[in-house]
Amino acid sequence: MSTAGFNSQNGAGGQPFANGPSQNAAMMYPPGPSHSMMAQPPYSNPMPGKPPLPAGPGLYNPGSYQMAPPISSYQGPGHTVLTRPPMGPPQLASSGPPSQNSTPPPMSTGSFHTGAQHPMQPAWLCNAPPAVSTPPGSAPLGNHVAPPPSSVPNQHPVPGYPVRPPPVLHSASTQPPGPLVPPVSSSSYSSSGSAPLPMNPVSSHHYPPGRSGYNPAPPVAAGPLTSMRPTPPPTGPGGDAPPLVAPMHQQEGTGHGPSAGDGPHVSNSFDHLEAGAKTAAGPTPPQPGMIGRPMGHSYPSLPPGYQKMGIPPSASPLQSPKPPYNAAHQPYQQPLAGPVQLTPSMAGLSLQSQTPEALRVVNLLQERNILPHGAVPPPTPCLPQDLQKFNCSPEVFRCTLTSIPQTQSLLNKAKLPLGLLLHPFKDLSQLPVVTSSTIVRCRTCRTYINPFVTFLDQKRWKCNLCYRVNDVPEEFMYNPVTRSYGEPHKRPEVQSPTIEFIAPSEYMLRPPQPAVYLFVLDVSHNAVETGYLDVVCQSLLDNLNSLPGDARTKIGFITFDSTIHFYNLQEGLSQPQMLVVSDIEDIFIPTPDSLLVNLSECKELVQDLLKALPQMFNKTMETHSALGPALQAAYKLLSPTGGRASVFQTQLPTLGAGALKSREDPNQRASAKDIQHLTPATDFYKKLALDCSGQQVAVDLFLLSGQYCDLASLGCISRFSAGSVYYYPSYHHQHNPSQVERFQKDLKRYLTRKIGFEAVMRIRCTKGLSIHTFHGNFFVRSTDLLSLPNVNPDAGFAVQMSIEENLLDMQMVSFQAALLYTSSKGERRIRVHTMCLPVVNSLSDIFAGADVQAITGLLASMAVDRSVTASLCDARDALTNAVIDSLATYRSSVLTIQQAGLLAPSCLRLFPLYILALLKQKAFRTGTSTRLDDRVFAMYQLKYQPLSYLMPMIHPVLYRVDDLTDEGALNINDRTIPQPRVLQLSVEKLSREGAFLMDAGLVIFLWIGRNCSSSFLSQVLGVPNYSAVPQNMTRLPELDTAESVRFRAFIGWLREQRPFYPVLHVIREESQLKPSFMQNMIEDRTESALSYYEFLLHLQQQISK
Repeated sequence: MSTAGFNSQNGAGGQPFANGPSQNAAMMYPPGPSHSMMAQPPYSNPMPGKPPLPAGPGLYNPGSYQMAPPISSYQGPGHTVLTRPPMGPPQLASSGPPSQNSTPPPMSTGSFHTGAQHPMQPAWLCNAPPAVSTPPGSAPLGNHVAPPPSSVPNQHPVPGYPVRPPPVLHSASTQPPGPLVPPVSSSSYSSSGSAPLPMNPVSSHHYPPGRSGYNPAPPVAAGPLTSMRPTPPPTGPGGDAPPLVAPMHQQEGTGHGPSAGDGPHVSNSFDHLEAGAKTAAGPTPPQPGMIGRPMGHSYPSLPPGYQKMGIPPSASPLQSPKPPYNAAHQPYQQPLAGPVQLTPSMAGLSLQSQTPEALRVVNLLQERNILPHGAVPPPTPCLPQDLQKFNCSPEVFRCTLTSIPQTQSLLNKAKLPLGLLLHPFKDLSQLPVVTSSTIVRCRTCRTYINPFVTFLDQKRWKCNLCYRVNDVPEEFMYNPVTRSYGEPHKRPEVQSPTIEFIAPSEYMLRPPQPAVYLFVLDVSHNAVETGYLDVVCQSLLDNLNSLPGDARTKIGFITFDSTIHFYNLQEGLSQPQMLVVSDIEDIFIPTPDSLLVNLSECKELVQDLLKALPQMFNKTMETHSALGPALQAAYKLLSPTGGRASVFQTQLPTLGAGALKSREDPNQRASAKDIQHLTPATDFYKKLALDCSGQQVAVDLFLLSGQYCDLASLGCISRFSAGSVYYYPSYHHQHNPSQVERFQKDLKRYLTRKIGFEAVMRIRCTKGLSIHTFHGNFFVRSTDLLSLPNVNPDAGFAVQMSIEENLLDMQMVSFQAALLYTSSKGERRIRVHTMCLPVVNSLSDIFAGADVQAITGLLASMAVDRSVTASLCDARDALTNAVIDSLATYRSSVLTIQQAGLLAPSCLRLFPLYILALLKQKAFRTGTSTRLDDRVFAMYQLKYQPLSYLMPMIHPVLYRVDDLTDEGALNINDRTIPQPRVLQLSVEKLSREGAFLMDAGLVIFLWIGRNCSSSFLSQVLGVPNYSAVPQNMTRLPELDTAESVRFRAFIGWLREQRPFYPVLHVIREESQLKPSFMQNMIEDRTESALSYYEFLLHLQQQISK
C-alpha cells in the first residue's frame, strides 16, 4: 500500500512513493531579509517592439486597446528591485562539456524542440495527456476506454539538460480507412483490474537552468497518469536521476479497481448501473445517419417543419421549467439548435466582439487597484444566447477555460490548465425532479438526454457527446407538464441543465439501503477534559428527530478508550446495556442484532443513553486511545448494510492497530527547510478506508485536540471512504469558547443536512477529451467512475483534463456529470449536470475565456499533490512558474505591440495575486510557525472544498464597516444587506479611525482602530469607548439600533454563504490574535515572504529573461 497521503487520485495503491531527490541547501529560499534587496533603478530595459501578428481566424487583436505606459508613480513597500535567486533549484554541476551558449533559451511558446512535432509542454503541467494507440485495422478507442500500454521506453536524463520525452505525432483522427466504425459502447468501461491508462509523452517546456515547474515525469511503459512530478535533476557524472515515482501501476487512484492489498473486491459494485441497465455484447453496428464528426453534414430527408429552428422559452438554469409549459396544446416547433447544427464559422469564432474587456491589457506594476468592488464573477462562455441560457450554473459545474482549445498543442502553448470543478450535490432551491419508467440515454456512450442534444425530427435525436443518432422512445413523446403529445424537445430533461431522475429498478443491485448512523466517541481522560462529549450528546438530543431518514433509519453507538464499549439498545430493555470488549487485538461484535437499532422503535433508549454518556466517564483516568480497533469494530458493525460512521477523536491513537507516535518537532515549525511528515505514518487507515468503501461505509472524522494528532495519517480514513474531516485545534469547553460555538453550529449542520448513500459519480465529455486526474475525497473505481459511499451537499471535486484527439471540426464540446445515489428516504436517484462550451482555435480566445478563480482552485489541488509526492518547495516553485508561463505566453504570442511592464489580460489580472495568496496560505507557507496538523488540514480544505467556499480561504476579503450604508444594498427576505467595497489586503488600507471586517473563510475578524468613532462602538458593539472593547469578544450584542441591525445582517449574510460556521473575533490593536489577522494581509511583506509588488517584480524578471 502506498503511504503517500495526498496523491492526485484516491484509489488503490501499490508500493510506497519515492519522495523525490533530496533537497540541496542551495535550492532553499533564503529566509527573511536575506533576499539582497537594493534600491530600484528606473526601468531602463523596455522590451523591443514586436511587429503585429498577422490576423488569423479567431485571433483577437488587442492592438487598439494598447496604451503607452505612463510613468509609474507607484511607490510600493520598499520600492525595491529583486536580486533574489530564481524560485527553484539551481542547475546542478555536470560532468559533461560546458555549453557553448550560456544564454538561457528564449521562452517563446511558439517554438518547437528539434525534431518535435508538438509545441512545448507547460512547465507546471503535472500530467501529460494519455496516448491513444490503435493497432492497424482495429477500431479507434471510444472515450473513457483504457487503451493498451505505451511502448515508449524510459529515458535517462543527460547531465545538465532537462529530461524530454520523445516527440509524439498527433493526428486529427485515428480512424483507419474503410467503413465508418462507431465508438465503443460505454458498457466496455474498464473494470477492476483492467490495464491503466498509459502516459502520452509530450515535449517539456524549455526554461533557463534551475527552473522548477510542473514538468511531466519521464514516460513509463504502462500505467495510470502521474501527478505533478518535477523533472528529476541529474545526480552527477554519468548518473541517472533518482525516480520520483514508483511504477505507474502502483500509484493511487488511477488504478481501475482495487489492487492486491487494497481489500476485497466489492460485490455490490454499482459500476455498471450508472453506465446503464443495457448490456452490450460488443460494438454497436453502424447506424444510418450515425457519424463521428457531424459538422457540415445535412439530413436531406428532414420534413419542412424542421428546416428553421424555433426557440422554446426556457427558465433560467437550476429553476423549475414551469413557465414555458402551457396547459393548451401548441403546434410542434423545431427544437433549439444544438451545437452540432450551428454553422462551421463558429469553429473560428472570435471573442473580439463579445468580451473585449477580458483581453484589455493591464500593466500590473502600474495599476494598483485591480480588485473588483464586489465578488469576482465567473466568465460567461461565448455561446449563442439561446444555448447559454441552458448552460449549467457555474456554482455547480465550472471549467478553468470557458473556451476549449482545438488541440492539445494549442492548450500546451497557452500554458493554462484545463480542468473541471464540480459541486454535484449542492443544495438547490429549485431542482426539477422527473419520475419516468424510461430514462432516455444515448445507446453508445450512455449520455443522459440534455438541452444540448439535437432533435433531427420527432423520432430521432443526436447525442452531443458521441454524435450517435438515437430513436426517441414513444413514452418520451408525451410531455406530462403540458399534457401534450409530439413535443419531446419541451420535456424538462431537455429544458434543464441540472435535473434529477427517480431511477427505476434496473439502477439497483439490491434494495435501497436504509439511513444508518453510527457514532464512535473517544471517552479517554483527555476527551472528557475537553468537554466535547456534552456538546455531542446535547446536539444529538436536540436534532434526533431531524436526522435524514424514514421509518427504517438505524442508529448505534460505540465508545472507546483502552477498550471498546458497545451499547445494547434492543427494544424491551429498561435501560441501555454497555458491553465491553477488552481484547483489542481481535475485535468482535458481541451482539450483532441489537447494537444498530431502529431509531423510531428505540428512541427512548437512545435518549436515555445520550443523557447518561457524559456522566458515565467523567471520573475516568484512562489516558490511552484505541482508535484503530474502534474503527475496525465500526466497519464490522456497518458492513452488512452500509452507512455513515461519525468518529470523534481528541488525541494521538496509542493502542492496538493504527497506533501512532508523535512526528512533529515544534522547533522546526518555522524552519525554512522543507516540511516533513506530510505523508501517512502507516497505511492502516487507508486500507481500512478502502474496505469501508467496498461495503458502502463512509467515515467522517472530527478531530478536537490541543496537541499533535497526526492528521496526515488519521485523515486517510475519511479521504478514501468519501468522508469529511472537521478540525478544531485547541478545543476546550472553558478555555476556547469560540471553538465550542463553531463545533456546535457545524455539528447541527452535519446532523441535519441531506445525505446520499451508496453513490457513484461518472463524468463524461465529448469524444476527443479525456479525464486523467481527480481531486477530492473518494475512491476511483475505474477510469471515470468515483465511488462515494456517502455524498453530502458540502463536498467539492475537481478533475484535470487533456485533449486526446483534435477538435478541428467541432464548434462546441459538452461535459456531463451524473451522480447515482440512494436518498435518505430510500429512493434511488440520479442527478445530472450538463455544461456546453465553445471550441476556439486562437490563443487570444483561450485567454479571453480563462476563469482565474477556477484556475487557482485547480492549481491549489495540484500543488497539494506535488507537496506530498515531491516536496513543498517544488510545489511553491511550480505555482510561481504557472504564473510566469501563462503571462510569458500572453506577452510573446497574444500581444501584438510589446511594451514595458508586467502585462496581463484583464481576465487574468488577479492571477499573480491569487498565487501569492496561495504561497502565503497555511498549506504552503514557509518561514512562519505553522503546526503540522494545521498545515495538513489546510491541504485537505484545498482538495475538498467547493470553489465558492474555498476562495475566501485563499484570498480573504476585507471591508470597511464603520460607515455601512444602504447604498447598493441587497434585499433578501425582507432584510437589507449592505454591500461595502472590497479593499486590498494591505495595512495601508487600515486606519485607526475605522473598523474593518476580514472574511477569511473559516474565521471572520473585526479589527477596531484605536480612534474608531464612538458611535460605531456604542451602537454596534455596545461599549462606550475603545478601551471598553473586551479582549476575547466573539459575539455581537443584539442592539436595537439601525447600525447594529445593518451590521449583523451583513455578518449573517456572509455566514449563510457557506455550510460551515466562521467564528467572529473582535480584535484590538494590542490583541493576541492580531498576528493571525496580519498574516492575511497578502500584499504586505513579511520576514519570510515577498510583498505583492516584490512578487510582481520577480515575475517580470523571470519573464524578461
